Amino acid sequence: MPYSLATLAIHADDRTNILTDVAPAIHTSTTFRYPRNPSALQPVPSSGVEEVGLQTPLVYSRLASSNINRLETILTPLLYPGTPDEELERLSNQVVSYSSGLSAFHALLVSVVPKVVAIGDGYHGCHGIIDLHKKMHNLRTVDIHADEAAWDAAGLGDGDIVHLETPLNPTGEAYEIQKFAERAHKRGAILCVDATFAPPGLQDPFQWGADVVMHSGTKYIGGHSDLLCGILATATDPAGRERARVLRLERVFLGSVLGSLEGWLGVRSLRTLELRVRRQSDNATNLVHWLHGLLTGQGDSDKSSVEIVQRTIKKITHASLQPPKDQLWLKKQMPNGYGPVFSIYTQTPAQARSLPSALKLFHHATSLGGVESLIEWRRMSDSGVDERLLRVSIGVENWEDLRDDLLEGLGRVAAGEAVEVAEKENGVQVGGGGVDVSAGQEGAVGVRDADGAV
Repeated sequence: MPYSLATLAIHADDRTNILTDVAPAIHTSTTFRYPRNPSALQPVPSSGVEEVGLQTPLVYSRLASSNINRLETILTPLLYPGTPDEELERLSNQVVSYSSGLSAFHALLVSVVPKVVAIGDGYHGCHGIIDLHKKMHNLRTVDIHADEAAWDAAGLGDGDIVHLETPLNPTGEAYEIQKFAERAHKRGAILCVDATFAPPGLQDPFQWGADVVMHSGTKYIGGHSDLLCGILATATDPAGRERARVLRLERVFLGSVLGSLEGWLGVRSLRTLELRVRRQSDNATNLVHWLHGLLTGQGDSDKSSVEIVQRTIKKITHASLQPPKDQLWLKKQMPNGYGPVFSIYTQTPAQARSLPSALKLFHHATSLGGVESLIEWRRMSDSGVDERLLRVSIGVENWEDLRDDLLEGLGRVAAGEAVEVAEKENGVQVGGGGVDVSAGQEGAVGVRDADGAV
């Protein structure tokens, strides 16, 4: 009987243990000794297919290293649930880690060299990578939600990429993977699914036809807001195996290998992945339904709470709020819960700007997926969004504490209180204050100059 995700996240790498340490060591070396016995030296092949896999002897950390190999080993049964034990070692070569989510997406475009990419709204960083490729080789794009005639006009076909983000950043809304897989495959294109907002345990894109699954491992795989990481995994068919082989080889020359410390942090984080994500998913769904109930005046809601929410919130977006026709496929695609991120649209831009400062338990910061709850006035990092948009990433706190904090903060905003927070002058010093970089200042780039956050 196959083990659960929670068990695999702790024991999938047991077969790699050769030391007595229960907690894996941090290996920081960048270079490794060749065998002392001359007869054991294996020169690189002068011809034929070159392989750089987890079974390749360690030579230099830009090829592979101990901590990264362990991370990719643990990720394998999580990204390919139900795989027999005897196939996991081979399949682990199809999980390729990178120094960030964007470096993973860049590596995919470098490897595939598509003429056309179908892509929709979502993470603006991917559009930034595409813009670099447009500059280099005239890559074209088409709306992923456009009809077949528009895809025909764009020339989307063999060797091109359909890049689907589901759930979507920043709204948390989901799309049907199988539908886009069928559309892509009948044209000879590959489907890449960015599943960052639905980490392992919530969604298995390969089950629904994905050729490549991408994760910004910075988010839920890391889970503690302390590492940058990207992941590409490929389908188990022969085309997927060859694609992974090329990705691994090209990673050596792109230089976008994950650092050894980040690899170790990723291993530490994966141990609690199932615990964290289930809690975050449940918390988010509870909060969304509570807010939506107040917004629509449903149930036996307290009248004062209803008034506060209706005076401040225009709408809420999350996969759990999608219409019944979507739930028919969504509950199959995400059987264990919805994503832990949702968005709030306030009545006015001023309310969106003020609400984060009125909260106690939500850090006003970009990114997502950590154990702590975050809220971001999205206009701080993305110039193309509605100025009333707040992205909410739910952590592992007690959801009722988060609920009460949200209601109190919304009440302050509804009352029109001026939310100004005085900087602390005394107390325990653990870090510097935030840096304010003016637009156009020589020698620096501020957030008003570039959309660089996540």
